[in-house]
Amino acid sequence: MSRVQVTKLSDVIMQQLEARIIDGTYAAGERLPAERELAKQLDVSRPSLREAIQKLEAKGLVTRRQGGGTYVSGALHQKVTDPLFALLAHNSEAHYDLLEFRHALEGVSSFYAAMRGSDADREHIQRTFKAATDAADMSAKEQAQALMRFYIAIVEASHNVVLLHLIRGMQDILMENMRQNLAVLNRRSEIRAQLHEHRSSIVAAIMAGQPEQARDACHQHLTYIEATLLQLNRDHQRIERSVRRSEQ
Repeated sequence: MSRVQVTKLSDVIMQQLEARIIDGTYAAGERLPAERELAKQLDVSRPSLREAIQKLEAKGLVTRRQGGGTYVSGALHQKVTDPLFALLAHNSEAHYDLLEFRHALEGVSSFYAAMRGSDADREHIQRTFKAATDAADMSAKEQAQALMRFYIAIVEASHNVVLLHLIRGMQDILMENMRQNLAVLNRRSEIRAQLHEHRSSIVAAIMAGQPEQARDACHQHLTYIEATLLQLNRDHQRIERSVRRSEQ
């Protein structure tokens, strides 16, 4: 007769914590709840929880800081953004490459958010969209931060953990891309109005559970941004040439 394998409680706790890391409940770089609170949440003893955290640490999934708590490892975030962030964020060609990348990332996220989003997800999207709308008169940096929270809410609603960890790992790069775009696009009220209309269409399609329409609205939004930036850049170059000729 084969021997019955007994699963240790610490292994069960470790698996529960791993599941929370995978589904994005605990993001890269985020501090876990205090030991007492986490033990209460999981309804386990603190010694068993401590042993589970030690196993997560051995796997490299968490790090413990003396007197500062336990943190989810931020390796993905660091690998994506340092030193790549500085290179991409300030390279003019990469700027448009990032816009193209956002087509893929935000388009598929919007598609699955419309398909899979729960009532709670849709409420969160509406709240973050309102916050982003309310930030319209703030600085480009503050607007970009509000928009990033809005897009992360959409990714969370997609219930795709790979997309979620990817966008969280790249959020600094993407947010800088948004900030640079807004610094140019915000100069014209008609452009700001069109951007708001596009985002409203994305939200409306997600709320209505229309995946194709949500994806198409997202692509239309990003295509408009790219085309408008290129046109404004051409206009700026023409003005510069005109000024140089007049000076001569």
